[in-house]
Parts: sequence; C-alpha cells; structure tokens
Amino acid sequence: MTDRRLLSPLPFRNGARARNRVWLAPMTNSQSHEDGSLSDEELQWLALRAEGGFGVIETCAAHVALDGKGWTGELGVFDDALIPGLTRVAAAMRERGAMSLAQIFHGGARAPSELTGTRPWSASEPPEPHGVDAARAATLEDIARVIAEFRDGAVRAHQAGFDGVELHGAHGYLLCQFLSRVENRRDDHYGGSLEARARLMREVTRAVREAVPSSFLVGVRLSPEDFSHAKGLDLDESLTLAKWLCDDGIDFLHISLWKAFNNTRKRPDEHPVALFRAACPAEVQLVVAGSIWTPAEAESLLAKGADAIALGRAAIANPDWPARAADPAWEPRRPPLSLEELRARGLSDVFAGYMRYWKGFVAD
Repeated sequence: MTDRRLLSPLPFRNGARARNRVWLAPMTNSQSHEDGSLSDEELQWLALRAEGGFGVIETCAAHVALDGKGWTGELGVFDDALIPGLTRVAAAMRERGAMSLAQIFHGGARAPSELTGTRPWSASEPPEPHGVDAARAATLEDIARVIAEFRDGAVRAHQAGFDGVELHGAHGYLLCQFLSRVENRRDDHYGGSLEARARLMREVTRAVREAVPSSFLVGVRLSPEDFSHAKGLDLDESLTLAKWLCDDGIDFLHISLWKAFNNTRKRPDEHPVALFRAACPAEVQLVVAGSIWTPAEAESLLAKGADAIALGRAAIANPDWPARAADPAWEPRRPPLSLEELRARGLSDVFAGYMRYWKGFVAD
C-alpha cells in the first residue's frame, strides 16, 4: 500500500503547503515561442499534470537573459513583456490546486551563438578554443550583470503569481560551469577553491532571496557528482555547498541524481539522499529526481530522507501519476509510447519529437 507520507501535504518553513510530495520535474521541451513567451501547448502540458494531482509543478528551464538561451522554443523570464504569459501559468496551476515554480537559468557556454547572436561566455575559455561558439571567459561586468538578471527573473516570477523559483545549478549550465573544477580555471575570487567556485551560485541565491518576500520559495537544483553534461563535480564539495546554500536562505534543495537508485561513486555504501538530508537542516525540504517510476520507488526515497520526489519521464507517460498512486495495484505506463499516446498526454509534436532523443521512449 502506498505510504501515506507520499500523498500527504508538504509544508515549507514559510507556511506554504503543497498538497502532496510529488513534483513535476523541470523538463526541456522546446514548445514555447521563439521570443520566450508562453505557448498554449506549453500551458496545456503543465495544466494536465496539475489536473493529474501533482503537488508542485515546475516549468522548463527559463532563461534570465537573451545571451543565456540554450535551445529553440525556450520559455523566458528575461523581460517584463513575458509576465502576462507567466501569469497564465501560475494562475492555471493555482486553479488546479498545484503550487508553481519557475526554474530559471543561464546557459553559459551552452548558449549557442546561432540562437543568441553573440559569443557564449562562461567561467573560462576552453583549454583549446576553436570556432565561433568557443566560450569566452566572463568579465566581472558579466558576472555582476547575470546576478542582477537572475534576481530580476525571480522578481518577474513573483509578480506573475508563482509560488517560487528554482535556480538551475545542475546539468552543466552557467552556475554549474562556475562550480566545476574542470570548466572553471579562473585565478580570481570566482575560481580556484570551492569557496571561490561556488561564489557565483551563492551570490545569485542571496540576491534572489533578498529581492523577494519570505512567502516566495527559493530553491536550487544541483548535480551532486559528475555526469555527461556536468564535469568536475565532487560529492564532498556538493555536500559542503548544500550547507552553504541553506545558510544563504534556500527553502528547498533539489538533487538531480539521474539514477536515484544508484549509490554514489565516491561513497558506494551510502545513499546520496541520506547524505544530503544530513547536510541540510530539517526545515529545508529535500527533493530528489532520477529515473523514479513507481510509488514504491518514491516511498523508498522518502524513507532514506527525501521530503519529496520529482518525476520526469514517468510524468510524461503518466500525467495523473499522483492521482493513481494511491491504488496499490496500479502500474505506471512505461515507454515506448506512440505519437498518438504522447499527444493524448498533452505533448505537442515538437515535444514528442524531442523525446526521440531518449532511446526507446517514442515508438516508431
């Protein structure tokens, strides 16, 4: 039988409560308009998950600056002109009983010039730069500007009626690039030691926290260790960073484990959920994502110390996952899914096409 805790309310220290502990993970889908504004297709995708009982709905990564755009059809928070569309999202989630979070980010070295019209920038130039898209090293002016852009993006999300924001510090984007021992080769106070490499993420976090009221949630997503798009990350450093971010005022920490049921490479006898739970005070909620499919798997992560779980591919295939999870006989639909099935689950043809990058997800 499903653990009552999975479907019980999730309280935050500011008094906000999600109706359960099941989150829709932020997912790239390329179905917004090219100017960063909300599309009806994107709204439909999110609304169906709210109707399906998800307690917290996260948007796809939304860029805070034009030079931070990472892919086509990306949602934006970089301009006041985008607030009406963002307001539609927040209102639709609220009407359906779900909390809403805008995930905000900057692509850094992964913001191609063909989309932005300018050379990408990051913590450092690559060791052997080549081509127009080789990132240049950030100036101090770039850093000051992007801190303000994250802050302003969060303020726009608050003005639009969102319940909070998640700063995307995972998956190899700008904040993660500065954190990386491989990608960050700076010799100023933004590079070198962990304290210096984490400085940008912490300054962004503090700037956002100071710009919005305590009623507005602020969280961070981290990749705890190396994976394909995030190199130069160390588990022990990530645990230290988690403690610092809690000191900086975050309300939740979202750990993207990729595979939540693998123990860490560095500490194979310890599960990362337990390690991060020990690193964070009880009032900071710990959210975990990573190939979670069944209620039983979700429950096992709660037992290890998670406060909530975030679903990605399982939420694509099962838009009503939380509503169905109370049934002990229920088995989630798994891929492959046909294009017709994906359309019925609220995916546009563009989003469904993107899912072909996930081997075996879309039936031919």
